[in-house]
Amino acid sequence: VLTGAGISTDSGIPDFRGPKGIWTLNPEAEKASNINVYVSDSEIRQRNWQRMAQNNEIYEPNAGHDALIRLQNRKKLHTLITQNVDGLHLDSGIEEEKLVEIHGTTAKAKCLDCGKQLPIEEALERVRAGEVDPECLSCGGMLKSATISFGQALVPEDIYRAEVASRECDLMLAVGTTLEVYPIASVVPLAKSNGAVVIIVNGSQTVMDDLADVALHGSISDVLPQIINS
Repeated sequence: VLTGAGISTDSGIPDFRGPKGIWTLNPEAEKASNINVYVSDSEIRQRNWQRMAQNNEIYEPNAGHDALIRLQNRKKLHTLITQNVDGLHLDSGIEEEKLVEIHGTTAKAKCLDCGKQLPIEEALERVRAGEVDPECLSCGGMLKSATISFGQALVPEDIYRAEVASRECDLMLAVGTTLEVYPIASVVPLAKSNGAVVIIVNGSQTVMDDLADVALHGSISDVLPQIINS
């Protein structure tokens, strides 16, 4: 399974570039998602920490996430690759060893120098206590959320796991993604070329609908449970 932002829409998580997207409403948040800006501009970095510390939104997995749990419980889930950083697949109960968070996660903070990771809430508590730009307590290095920002390379191990799963699966289910973000979108044609059936479920058409054996457009929370329960 490959999932994108569309599976989390019904959990209330906005997209990035839509009319009410995070970056549309707050262009500075988009700047902070560029690693070069994040590292070089301390003011943007500090405001980014403040924005995260003041965010009180709580998001919960929805029916789309729950449907994939049923797939896992039926021993049909080889690997779940997600482009999302919201952590909702783990929250829903997906086993960590089956999950590839290809763009990282906002649930953790990571030191850009020594690589140590910690729960993001530990860093946010320090910000709420008065630290404007929390440093790594192990080496004094710069912290950021453990997401892959623009300008950062994907984790080679994650790419390898995604490619192996795509070659080995007998069915590739792409959910809530327009399949325009590379290199991870390439797992769909990779699976197809290795004999897998491809099913695409998305709110609108994708650039790979012609490649799919089945392409379904509609509410993921409605459509995905019907597919998996059938």
